Amino acid sequence: MTDKREAPSSNWFTGGAEYATFRPSYPTQVSGFLAEHTPAAGVAVDVGCGTGQLSVQLADYFDRVLAFDPSGSQIAAATEHPNITYEVASAEALPVPDGSVDLVTAAQAAHWFSLSDFYAECRRIGRPGALLALVSYGILRISDQDVQERFGRFYYDEIGPYWDPERRYVDEGYRTMPFPFDELDVPELSIDADLDREAFLGYIGTWSAVRKAEQQGRSDLFLNFSSDIVDIWGDNGRPRQVSWPVAVRAGRL
Repeated sequence: MTDKREAPSSNWFTGGAEYATFRPSYPTQVSGFLAEHTPAAGVAVDVGCGTGQLSVQLADYFDRVLAFDPSGSQIAAATEHPNITYEVASAEALPVPDGSVDLVTAAQAAHWFSLSDFYAECRRIGRPGALLALVSYGILRISDQDVQERFGRFYYDEIGPYWDPERRYVDEGYRTMPFPFDELDVPELSIDADLDREAFLGYIGTWSAVRKAEQQGRSDLFLNFSSDIVDIWGDNGRPRQVSWPVAVRAGRL
């Protein structure tokens, strides 16, 4: 595997407002576990922060959180918090002083990075004993079997060809990505939620693969899928239970 990857065109993603509305929040056990294993609770850096899904949780544990994303629209829609400073910046060139950070995180983002350059930045900014954590959530499962079956066909067969190759690292829980650090054992975690039909389709609409398909003239894929889900879901709009497996690779810098 090469680690010289380019981030996708920013317009393969929805705007920051949709991302903030429909993307799931991480279980608080993630930030709690990471805080417990860092040398101090001074500064955390969240790289590829999006609209701050993990940043705001880290702010409950650290005196200061520096959150960076290459997308200005994501930063503009980020959740404000007095302990968080948001800034547009890439993972490979972080505007952070040497040896100043207790924790570096990258949530649902590391598969877009040039890993060798990102890891070099982590080593540069980390204090002795600082922690690095790559966090990802995998393919959702939904309790309704009819919805799950239609979702599976959409994910693997219809929209599947429009995922970038790096998506497989998310599906694999980042297990196959290079991670040259002394790793910690992390408990199994998941994101569990009740979603109504609009929230379910809204989340899928934030996928980069959906945007890429639309750019290539295949907006019908998501439209047809949405129409089928409306029919399967029924008129009552009853929320369904969904779950995403959460993977965390954490190690000492």
